[in-house]
Amino acid sequence: MQTITALFDDYDDAADAVGALESTGVPSSDISIMANNVRGWYRNTQSPAAEDAASGAGIGAVVGGAGGLATGLGAMAIPGVGPVVAAGWLAATAAGAVAGAIVGGAAGGIIGSLTDAGVPEQDAHVYAEGVRRGGTLVTARVEDDLASEAREILRSSASVDIADRRSEYQADGWAAFDPAAGDYSADDVEREAARRRGA
Repeated sequence: MQTITALFDDYDDAADAVGALESTGVPSSDISIMANNVRGWYRNTQSPAAEDAASGAGIGAVVGGAGGLATGLGAMAIPGVGPVVAAGWLAATAAGAVAGAIVGGAAGGIIGSLTDAGVPEQDAHVYAEGVRRGGTLVTARVEDDLASEAREILRSSASVDIADRRSEYQADGWAAFDPAAGDYSADDVEREAARRRGA
């Protein structure tokens, strides 16, 4: 298995990438999506995934279904990242850390889960920071024979160039994701989005 990961500035682009991964045969249970929800765009907090997130149960078990991964989105708050909607194996890790009331544990769980799956630690920090600043993270565990196709799907979509984004963050004095740095507000996320639109 290989882990293929991408950051998106727009949730719809990320959802399209998830659909494309599913259509190539990557099981929903091997795909995760995590999106910043500080602006409250996703309001359905009564989904089975949200109930699982609250109890710390595995979210991945409820996301299969006829509608694919996105039908199992659940809402939760992650220290240092803020309110997110998420589904999949990565979300289950974060939900378990939140349910366990480990301050910063959910954020550490995201970074730890990504690095345990083979994502370089410096990239994992950028992915977590990207979600904190309003982005959407898609990550898939894929069999070796699907890896190049999955990588191409994420590369050919509207994903963020992770090296460019790291450089952009570092130019503003950022060094690594810090769960104690505080959540971005809706206004902060909107300013970040406006800055990117103007770039």
